[in-house]
Amino acid sequence: MTVLVTGGAGYIGSHTVRQLRELGRHVVVLDSLDTGHSEAVLGAPLVVGDIADGELVEQLCADHHVTSVVHFAAHKNVGESMRSPAKYWRNNVEGSARLIEAVLRAGVTDFVFSSSCSVYGTPEIVPVTESWPIGPESVYAETKAMIERILHWYGITSGLRSVSLRYFNAAGASFDNAIGEDWTYSANLIPVVMKAALGLGAPVEVFGTDYPTPDGTAIRDYIHVEDLANAHVLALDYLTSGGASTALNVGTGVGSSVFDVVRATERISGRTAPAVLSPRRAGDPISVFADPTLVHSTLGWSPVHGLDDIISSAWRWHSTHPNGYDT
Repeated sequence: MTVLVTGGAGYIGSHTVRQLRELGRHVVVLDSLDTGHSEAVLGAPLVVGDIADGELVEQLCADHHVTSVVHFAAHKNVGESMRSPAKYWRNNVEGSARLIEAVLRAGVTDFVFSSSCSVYGTPEIVPVTESWPIGPESVYAETKAMIERILHWYGITSGLRSVSLRYFNAAGASFDNAIGEDWTYSANLIPVVMKAALGLGAPVEVFGTDYPTPDGTAIRDYIHVEDLANAHVLALDYLTSGGASTALNVGTGVGSSVFDVVRATERISGRTAPAVLSPRRAGDPISVFADPTLVHSTLGWSPVHGLDDIISSAWRWHSTHPNGYDT
């Protein structure tokens, strides 16, 4: 009984691989290494290849006795998806469909999908529940929504059972500083603040200080990557125990502002994170954070770590790995 983890050499995937192995689960990773790193799997079996290679996937499932899949492999840069949409349609949507077809041919019917809260677009009400309408506002988000629909229809036509985890803002690093985020591929706020504090990047550009929030800056839901990895483990257990297909928000239910992140970084690092104040960006929501009620009742999942844990672990990782895994 082996779990196939696609994209398992990436940021969230590698933390999930590690947790599964620490629990004694057999794991095999399939990753193209376009943005992943072989070092991040910490010795787990790694097959370098494409999720769209159905023959490879079938053979891998047979060789490793795969019984379930956790699917992370996807391009995930929102801006790039708008500039190069074909790249996202081909890899994220067509690649996922081919992956699903291959694992079904191999007899695998349990599938956990790395989705995103971006499928909701700009929700008008927070906290965001799973009943909020799907309304993607980027090609990237549309690919996530499309894969969820593909999973739904394979459930009807082929008996596939799936959990789509719509998570919010993954952040932080492992607490032993063994694995973390490669900020080469990230434009997320926390790595940007870390770069500024380390003097390795431009000042933090704060887009909007006139929002109707306590400090005037936008609010987001940050979730520690190890908490997020645990949600994937629990989703696998849920499917193994016969759970029905579902989609779940994975977030803390607590929002943190841009200035909250900057202040926490300065306090924990003892460094100044220079910032420049800019007008709001078009399309940026004021406040987005999850209602985690359903994921708690369905999987028994609750976050353990708060913003300070996220910032502390991220600071340890980025300050000691300024060049990521090439350090």
